[in-house]
Amino acid sequence: MNRILIVGSSGSGKSTLAQQLGRIWSLPVIHLDAYYWRPNWVAPQKAEWDQTITQLTMQEQWVIDGNYARTMEKRIERADLIILLDMPRWLCMVRIFKRRIMFHKKTRPDMNEGCQEKIDWAFIKWVWNYPKRSRLSTLSKLETAAAQGKQVIIVNTRKQVKELLHDQIQYCLHTQK
Repeated sequence: MNRILIVGSSGSGKSTLAQQLGRIWSLPVIHLDAYYWRPNWVAPQKAEWDQTITQLTMQEQWVIDGNYARTMEKRIERADLIILLDMPRWLCMVRIFKRRIMFHKKTRPDMNEGCQEKIDWAFIKWVWNYPKRSRLSTLSKLETAAAQGKQVIIVNTRKQVKELLHDQIQYCLHTQK
C-alpha cells in the first residue's frame, strides 16, 4: 500500500485516521488543510492550489486527508485505496465543537501555523449541509473510481473505523512477512 486517500465531512475523523494509517503503513501523512490554508485562514489562488495538489500526489507514498472537491479526481487517480468516512451528521457536529474546545486559541496539528481553531456559523452550516451539498458527488466519484478498479472503502460508524484499522494492521503484518 503506497497511497491512501481519506475523504469525508469535516469532523468525520479524516485526520485521525490518516495519522493511524500512516503509522500502520509507515507512510508520510499529508493533511490538505495544512497546505491549503495560509496564516489567518487565507486561501490560495486556484492555479497555485492545483500545482500544490499535483506536487503532493506525484509523491510515491502518502496518506492524504481532505476533501477539496474540485481537485479530488487528481487524488483519486493516484490513490491505491480511497476511504470515505461517511459518518453521521450528529457525530461530525459533536467533533467540530469538541476540537474547538480542545484547541482554543491554538492551531491544530493538522493545520498550518497561524490558523487558530475557530468555529463560526458559516462553518457549522458547512458541516451540517455536507450530506446534501457534497456527499452524493463524492459517492459518484468513488463509484466511478471503483468501476475503474480502485479499491474503495466506505465507513459509516466508529466501530467500522476500528475494524478497518484492525484489518489494515493484519494485512500489513501479513504482507511484510
